[in-house]
Amino acid sequence: MKIGYPCINYSVPCRGNKTFRFASYAEDRLIETVGKNIGCLLTILEYNAAHGILFFRITSDLVPFASHPVCTFDWQAHFSMELGTVGDFIREHNMRISMHPDQFVLINALDADIVARTITELEYHARVLDSLGLDGSAKIQIHIGGVYGNRASSLSRFGQNYRLLHPSVRQRLVIENDDRAYTVADCLKVSEITGIPVLFDVFHHEVNGGGQPVAEVISRVAATWKKTDGIPMVDYSSQEPRVRKGNHAARLDPRHFLIFLNASQPFDLDIMLEIKEKEAAAITALRIAGRDKRLLT
Repeated sequence: MKIGYPCINYSVPCRGNKTFRFASYAEDRLIETVGKNIGCLLTILEYNAAHGILFFRITSDLVPFASHPVCTFDWQAHFSMELGTVGDFIREHNMRISMHPDQFVLINALDADIVARTITELEYHARVLDSLGLDGSAKIQIHIGGVYGNRASSLSRFGQNYRLLHPSVRQRLVIENDDRAYTVADCLKVSEITGIPVLFDVFHHEVNGGGQPVAEVISRVAATWKKTDGIPMVDYSSQEPRVRKGNHAARLDPRHFLIFLNASQPFDLDIMLEIKEKEAAAITALRIAGRDKRLLT
């Protein structure tokens, strides 16, 4: 079991998601920005390794405008050495890596142009992970998408459009339940059609899950992960007190997290903490999970 956090580390002097306005796009500015982002990514991973944090979600902004037609620069070739160095570090420290495109990625969209842009965006994410030399356990997680007034048709359309994806994307894709439209049960239906592993979002299940016990859910979603996918990944958070239902907590709730760890036994999981404190939450979680025999240190 590995524990991690997404995208940004507040303890290092960089963020790794630097971008710039589209109106000021220029190839030299792209090269400078991507170089800084990759350098910062390595800095973050070095921090993580030093603190036993072995799971990390890389920002989608690593290469700004990479999926936009304006970007014709071969960033993969130009930064192959730098990306290779980062990939070597990841493998050397036995880290798990993932990515999570923004919400505009909609495989089941009704608009063909949106589907086309979605495919291009997913291919960019796959290119990042491929450039790092990572195997199929480095995942790209997405939501099923919109309901568009007909849940059954939207689920079916996801399966149809999934066939349009390049194999480099399909081998990395996982779907997660969300807090409004699609439950774990819906994701399992899509998994049956496509073979896509289901990533269990604990907090979304609490908000939109019908009360099914966590242990039962994990048992079902774990069966969708093949050996080549790596061990199942979960997203974990809890409700921020005294705010609108569905808001992620700013800090890790030790009691809630321990209850989840106990409920998830005996399944081996990699846990992504969607907690606003980022690396501080991960360090706290590692301390709480210190006696859990599943924890990799």
